[in-house]
Amino acid sequence: MAKKTIDQQPSMIDTFREFKETKNIDRATLVSVLEESFRNVIAKMFGSDSNFNVIVNPDKGDFEIYRNRVVVPDGEVSDSNKEIALSEAQKIESDYEVGEDVSERVDFTKFGRRAILNLRQTLASKILELEHDSLYNKYKDLVDSIACYK
Repeated sequence: MAKKTIDQQPSMIDTFREFKETKNIDRATLVSVLEESFRNVIAKMFGSDSNFNVIVNPDKGDFEIYRNRVVVPDGEVSDSNKEIALSEAQKIESDYEVGEDVSERVDFTKFGRRAILNLRQTLASKILELEHDSLYNKYKDLVDSIACYK
């Protein structure tokens, strides 16, 4: 099990190390799986993940999610996932103008219990798939070399 940090949250660095040792999953693959899993949850919640950036930092043991939206005039927002009203954008930073891109950090913990459970299920499924692939690749070349005895 991963070690706990001072605030009793599992350290992602320790979790990465644990996966490498016990599941035989390298760090780059695990980062890719995490990004893909976050994107799946985001797509389910917002309908699309195309305007989101997911950054997993295994060295620090954290992740960041940013949503990118275009500033449009007040009252002309047609897709609140991809567009933000000028007055809302100016609450973030007062010098935004129509047509500019706004990048906001998204707090994943505020997505709710259902999103967290969905992420957990997606991660578990992908990790199990990686384990199966790893096991298959380990023994696939030995199929013809193992003699069958009656």
